[in-house]
Amino acid sequence: MSTLVFYTTEGCHLCEYADEMLSWLQSQREVVVERVDIASDERLVELYGLTIPVVKNAATGEELNWPFEAEQLLNLF
Repeated sequence: MSTLVFYTTEGCHLCEYADEMLSWLQSQREVVVERVDIASDERLVELYGLTIPVVKNAATGEELNWPFEAEQLLNLF
C-alpha cells in the first residue's frame, strides 16, 4: 500500500479542496494519506508555507505543489 504525505494547515481553503481530492483517491486506490499540519513545525512552514497544499509520495519523495489535478495524484504513485 502506498503512502502519501499531505502538507496542509487549518483555514487553508485550497487545502480543503485538495483533501476532497485525496478522499476521492482513497476510494479509488489503496493508499494511506498522512496529513501533516505545517504550523506545528517551523521548518515545514519555511518549506511549504507558500506552496501548500503539497502532496508527497513517501517512498519516492516526489511532490506535487498546488495547483494539481486528481489525475496527477493518480500518477504520483
